[in-house]
Amino acid sequence: MNNLNGSKDGVPEPAHLTWVNIAIGLLFLLLDASLSIFFQLGLSVSLLTAAARCVLQLTVMGFVLQRVFETNSPWAVAGITCLLILLGTIETVVNKSKRRFQYMFPSVLLSMLSSAIPVSILGTRFAMGYDPWWQPAAYIPVVGMLCGNTISAIVVSTTSILRDVKDNRDKVEMYLAFGGSRWEACKPIATDALRLALTPTLNQMSVIGLISIPGMMTGAILGGSSVEQAARLQMVIMFLISAATALAAIMATGLTCAIVVDEEQRIRDERVSEGKAAIWVGRDKVAEAIKKGLGFPGKARHRVENGST
Repeated sequence: MNNLNGSKDGVPEPAHLTWVNIAIGLLFLLLDASLSIFFQLGLSVSLLTAAARCVLQLTVMGFVLQRVFETNSPWAVAGITCLLILLGTIETVVNKSKRRFQYMFPSVLLSMLSSAIPVSILGTRFAMGYDPWWQPAAYIPVVGMLCGNTISAIVVSTTSILRDVKDNRDKVEMYLAFGGSRWEACKPIATDALRLALTPTLNQMSVIGLISIPGMMTGAILGGSSVEQAARLQMVIMFLISAATALAAIMATGLTCAIVVDEEQRIRDERVSEGKAAIWVGRDKVAEAIKKGLGFPGKARHRVENGST
């Protein structure tokens, strides 16, 4: 029975949002940017840039997914899945990681493929009961959430491994000097890395439904599902996320250890780099060359002028 608020049996009808609603929501972000300026945090530009990316990316995604849902083709679903994993790999290697190692791109790609794909297929087919499992409206949101969570797990685990190998180099070399294999030498730091990578998921499952109402459950309720079904759906999603993050973290940790410590039981420092990714270094060089070509003073000229005054 419909009531005055437009709900049916206590479940609200799906909201119809316009760009005016998006603009009103943006006001909350502008509050953050204003606070950043007031406290001199230096985050206002980053906040606005992230907001612009969010609007652009979600608009494009909504347009593309609508076409994929209409076609209802397994090949379109496979294409979107490969695109999500490829973009997730690029984001992990280029933007999220402060330390990188040789062959990091294929290592991260393999970690995401070996975790998000099997967990999403088995979870959608058996845990969620969809037949066929590749139904776009069910599979794409699930694999998208798994990719997002595996990115965090991979970044945390690889960063921890690279940091600990550098900070605890003497301990690792002591294991190797006494005849231990690279796996035995890396086991303590790998264990710590896996604990760090899996802790956020464990904490999230501990407070979910008690302190926080997760986004998937909120979206299902606002989309018209019953609260009971939304809660059950969120349980399944959380279990899938925990499995995918564990597989991704384990795979990434093992590959990182295998590259940083080679088969000859040597620590290969030259395989690890810090700072900006190569693509951003190349961008800065191109920008500097363009500035010089247009006659703008470069960094070196600024330093000379500042030192002479």
